[in-house]
Amino acid sequence: MELFRYHGLGNDYLVLDQNYFNMELNPERIKLICDRNFGVGSDGILYKSNKEKNDYCVKIFNPDGGEAEKSGNGVRIFAKYLKDAGYATNEEILIPTLGGDVVVTYLNQKGTLMKVYMGEATCSSDKIPVIGEKREVVHEKMEFQGKEYFTTCVSVGNPHCVIFCDEISKAFACEVGPYVENSPLFPHRINTQFVKLIDKNNIQIEIYERGAGYTMASGSSSCAAAYAAYRNGMVDNDITVSMPGGKLQIQIEENNIFMTGPVCSIGKVILDNEFVEQLKEL
Repeated sequence: MELFRYHGLGNDYLVLDQNYFNMELNPERIKLICDRNFGVGSDGILYKSNKEKNDYCVKIFNPDGGEAEKSGNGVRIFAKYLKDAGYATNEEILIPTLGGDVVVTYLNQKGTLMKVYMGEATCSSDKIPVIGEKREVVHEKMEFQGKEYFTTCVSVGNPHCVIFCDEISKAFACEVGPYVENSPLFPHRINTQFVKLIDKNNIQIEIYERGAGYTMASGSSSCAAAYAAYRNGMVDNDITVSMPGGKLQIQIEENNIFMTGPVCSIGKVILDNEFVEQLKEL
């Protein structure tokens, strides 16, 4: 049983290819594999099933066992794996996800840098979703933990709540993030970005992800934060998003989002039979 570990700006995923991992996944198995003390440890799992007609189809799982619609770092990592494993030979590929198709363009031969078309972004409350009447959720006042914040909510195939702040920190994200994620305003829960505006082409963000908690970097969060800043007239359409794990470049063309960033292959993990037996019992 083999797994493949990659990271995108410190956001690490395990790729499980059914050709090398012949066990069905369930939430308990996912949680154990992702556990950094009792399992292999990761921010999530990218699962390539032999049951899919398309070799490039990926299922994305959070470490709490739940399935995610889309992940910007995840699709870049999966695209790198497809190239490394010999599945992808073209310069451009289409990867179907639960949150919509993404188009990946490899920018070098090794596939360590790529540009991804993430699809269209929207602030429509029914697409995110956000409770209440159908509306554009832009610069809307919401209350979390007894305090009011101006928020802009975005879907880029998965849901995001963007909060602009004068100062941001990991401690602040970890304090407020759980209240936002689990607010009754968001029936499917939500990813949260705390954003500090630097200038017309630069923002800095801290991230609290649905089902994963505090995260050093996130591709879809970068897209959502950049789009929210753009919708609020704070930035131009070419934005550098800085996170604790590194930087991503986001381009906005009308509502279309393009993300450029790196991926690093860490190595292969071979599971011991003792651990495999633990998984089988779940």
